[in-house]
Amino acid sequence: MSKILAATSYGRPPVLELVERAPAAPEPGQATLRLEAVSLNPYDLTLAAGGGDPDGAKLPFAMALEGAGVVTAIGEGARDASGRPVEVGDALYGAIPGAAAEQVTVPTAGLFRRPAEVDAGEAAGLLLVGATAEHALVAVEVRDGDTVLVHGASGSVGSLVTQLALARGARVIATAGPAHHERLRGYGAEPVAYGDGLADRVRGLTPEGVTAAIDTVGTDEALAVSVELLPDPARLVSIANFSGAVLAAGGRLIGGGPGADPGREIRTAARSRLAEALAAGAIEVPIAHRFPLTAGAEAYALLAGGHAGGKVILEP
Repeated sequence: MSKILAATSYGRPPVLELVERAPAAPEPGQATLRLEAVSLNPYDLTLAAGGGDPDGAKLPFAMALEGAGVVTAIGEGARDASGRPVEVGDALYGAIPGAAAEQVTVPTAGLFRRPAEVDAGEAAGLLLVGATAEHALVAVEVRDGDTVLVHGASGSVGSLVTQLALARGARVIATAGPAHHERLRGYGAEPVAYGDGLADRVRGLTPEGVTAAIDTVGTDEALAVSVELLPDPARLVSIANFSGAVLAAGGRLIGGGPGADPGREIRTAARSRLAEALAAGAIEVPIAHRFPLTAGAEAYALLAGGHAGGKVILEP
């Protein structure tokens, strides 16, 4: 039997309980994994609120969509994302529906190898936020020589945006609370505190303004400051402000909200590159909090507050 963190009714916050269920035997192209780390994402809460398909017949359903674990059983022809045959004992990570569990059986075609030196929590939390970050950079065509203003640079998506923009040769002005400034400087970014006077603080670093802006927080401040400092509003993208104001200002929206570009092809193509960068130590996934599976409700409550400061990880 496997302990599973499951939503037993829809809502915000959802009602979460630990239930027991035997993992299914793997069919062709599948494997059973013993989970080592589970990544929590805001979209988990959207699904648990009924934002996907609020079908009561599906309750209780296991939470989380990403994880990392070790293969304990395989079905015929199971191969990973690179096409390599999967074997018992392999450490894999990636898209794992219902990952908030001790064990789960999933298709392996979208899973990547985790090198021994890569932390299971980092691997579990990489692909969704990393692909979102890559999509944001593509949307505003960040390239060598750009000066990019990243709002919410200490968060899980913002941290990856910052690192990937720097890898493209851009200069990054990173808004974040002072507690995160040292980490952002370590990446090579130039941190500034958000709040009143943000536009002036950014001008103090770059009097000529910025050439692109990426909003990962969705605040009125992020939008207003971006529009004020950007010569071309078409180089503003938000993953979080779906009020209509970004589009009205001439910017772009990406993700799953109304009027947003889902960018599925861009995100799918980014995953292999992200996996390679993580394996090479070229990027890191900041982990803010780790909880045992038994504290899953507490972990999701922290995530719902919107100020986790990095990935929230469950460790079954």
